[in-house]
Amino acid sequence: MGDRVMIADVRFQESAAVRRTENVPYSHLSVELGHFYAEDFGDGHRELRNKFARIADWVDVFPGLARRGLRAQRQPRISTCFMVDDYFHRFGTPHEVIPQVQEAAAEHGLVLDYVARESSFAQHRDVELARRLVDTLVVEPPRHTTGSRPPLSESGWLSNGQRTPTHLDAPAMTPLPRPWSPPMQSGDPRHSIFIDIELWSEEPQGRVWACALLAAVWQMTRLGVLRHRGETITQPHLLVPGEQLPDDWDELPSIVQLNPSARSFWAYRTLTLMDTQYLPVELAVRTILGQVVVPPAVNGQVAERAASEGVPLPDELVDRLSYVFIGG
Repeated sequence: MGDRVMIADVRFQESAAVRRTENVPYSHLSVELGHFYAEDFGDGHRELRNKFARIADWVDVFPGLARRGLRAQRQPRISTCFMVDDYFHRFGTPHEVIPQVQEAAAEHGLVLDYVARESSFAQHRDVELARRLVDTLVVEPPRHTTGSRPPLSESGWLSNGQRTPTHLDAPAMTPLPRPWSPPMQSGDPRHSIFIDIELWSEEPQGRVWACALLAAVWQMTRLGVLRHRGETITQPHLLVPGEQLPDDWDELPSIVQLNPSARSFWAYRTLTLMDTQYLPVELAVRTILGQVVVPPAVNGQVAERAASEGVPLPDELVDRLSYVFIGG
């Protein structure tokens, strides 16, 4: 019969094709001390100061939230951040605005570790982050639908269930019109809370991404699960002593570390404090993130790191988000 034939399954692959998933350090909690818009800087910054006065009432709660699930006697790692809207309304300059926010926060004993600019979550250098997030959405096909509504990639609309069916396909002169049926939330809740979200609009100057979508990118960035070819897309830029903030928002890095002794920007969980007027936007953010698929390599890496610290980490991305909505 001769010698035994050995069959070797040899695969050749370029090393560049096997991408390494970058690892990043994590705080236990990332606390966002608000979004800031042009209207917050009028009237002698009174509204800006009022916001921080309301937020300061919650400072003592942060350590308890960050410590949840940690081993006894372990000190939680907490970092703070805020975002400035330079996407929908450009106002002032980084050199003017950021120190004003820092000063208003310091009046109430608050230290701001990081500042981010909203436009960078639409596009960061040559990576269109908003589009990348849309590409990761896995939309659950509603039951009993005919496909008459355009797909998400064409319509720009995302829902959390089944919309009210249209009756455009009903024959003319139908003696008995089809009965109306309500929209229905996915998951078969006892009573539906249906939401339909516009993710972008096409305007003369081009596509404009919705605030809710940019906020979803921002949350994923804070949670450390946003990657491009395995690499973290936005890295905080440490503002060294003597370095001046630029006079143009486009020259400001996506995320700037203002406090040199700050804990890591990325965190296992996020806490966002904001005015009640933003509650609908955050409902939309949670709906978007509920349909995002995080790459398994990234998700597994975060889960493994959390487990090594004894940190309980929810499987669902949206369960890692917490909020405090503060009335006026």
